[in-house]
Amino acid sequence: MRARTRSARNRAVVLAAVASLGAGLLAGCADDGGDDSSGSSSGDSSGKTTISVGLFGTMGFKEAGLYDEYEKLNPKIKIAQNVVERNENYYPALLNHLTTNSGLLDVQAVEVANIAEVTATQADKLEDMSKISGVSESNWLDWKWQQATTKDGKTIGLGTDVGPMAICYRTDLFKQAGLPTDPAEVGKLWTGDWAKLVDVGERYKSKAPEGTFFMDSPGGLINAILGSEKEKFYDSSGKVIYKTNPAVKAAFDLTSEAAEKGLVQAQTQFQPAWNSTIANNKFAAVACPPWMLGHIKANSKPDAAGKWAVAEAPKGGNWGGTFLTVPKSGKHVKEAQKFVAWLTAPEQQAKLFKVQASFPSAPSTYTMPEVTGATNDMTGKQEIGPIFAEAAKAAPVQVIGPKDQIIQQGLSDNGVFLVTKGKSAKDAWESAVKTIDNKLDQ
Repeated sequence: MRARTRSARNRAVVLAAVASLGAGLLAGCADDGGDDSSGSSSGDSSGKTTISVGLFGTMGFKEAGLYDEYEKLNPKIKIAQNVVERNENYYPALLNHLTTNSGLLDVQAVEVANIAEVTATQADKLEDMSKISGVSESNWLDWKWQQATTKDGKTIGLGTDVGPMAICYRTDLFKQAGLPTDPAEVGKLWTGDWAKLVDVGERYKSKAPEGTFFMDSPGGLINAILGSEKEKFYDSSGKVIYKTNPAVKAAFDLTSEAAEKGLVQAQTQFQPAWNSTIANNKFAAVACPPWMLGHIKANSKPDAAGKWAVAEAPKGGNWGGTFLTVPKSGKHVKEAQKFVAWLTAPEQQAKLFKVQASFPSAPSTYTMPEVTGATNDMTGKQEIGPIFAEAAKAAPVQVIGPKDQIIQQGLSDNGVFLVTKGKSAKDAWESAVKTIDNKLDQ
């Protein structure tokens, strides 16, 4: 563990680097969701007001046609989307911009692992979204609304999706390995126990198509297991408990076992190399909140459509979910508030799920036909909505801490991933703990 003074100096250097990179991360990584690649939110030559939106990953608003729909409803508005692939690259820059209250876009997404820190430390930089006309707390799951609400009742973000856990799998690869392919039968293979999932992985490996692995990554597996626990990194008092929580160590050890047995790829999720393994059919299963189908769809070749299916996970859990915030320093605050309120309304959440499989945080959508009868290009005719709805109901209400993202990444990228490279589970755990504690300054 580094000395506290040295850690503080290093943090200052990192913040300075983030400050210099922040504009590029938040504004210079625009995809084709908007013409305004600089991230500017000023009016364009046609007299339209451009609302800039900072996102991470594939959130699907553009893909679902929601930007186009809003622009048609509001002809004087243009939406410019700026995307950073991985949240661990997006969030440090966002936090730096919030801290300095500069360089912020009109709308900024915040991942659930970071919402506790933003709510506790940056609420004064963000608009109270509960004050927007048409916004009602009753439109959201109670726990989702509370996650972005301060102790004095200010709600700084409106929820988009939640991440009820399932397992997505390739039916063709399962069939070649002699495993069942019907979702109900597949779910029965591992009901109630993540260790049973690893056992199925051994069965898969014994007859696996050449060059394939059972699961996509060690990070994906440990994230899923921990997503089914009520307490993981913090207790209800706010104390860091990841080192002493037996559920965390058990998840680490089970994932390490899967890595030692060669059941998971030596890949880090959401990196270009991992994306290519989707395109090249290199793994048979992935821990799969609904939003994962968006990544699968974005990175698959056309012939993969319809070859995936969704089965229940061993235990109900949640992985992910996002909020949209409106910084007070944005150039078009009122327009951004109106846009966010519309984008997160139940009707738009239902449309987003139908097209992009981002599961709604608005419970009124769970009986809408867009959810109950939803299919996905990757899963063919299977109606996937009911599986995710049941998973959402079974998911525990988790304790979310301010540094969940750092701890999760440390356990994954600096822990179980190392086991795929030959390090022992014991040494990998020690590496993860050292990395995490240095970043937490403990």
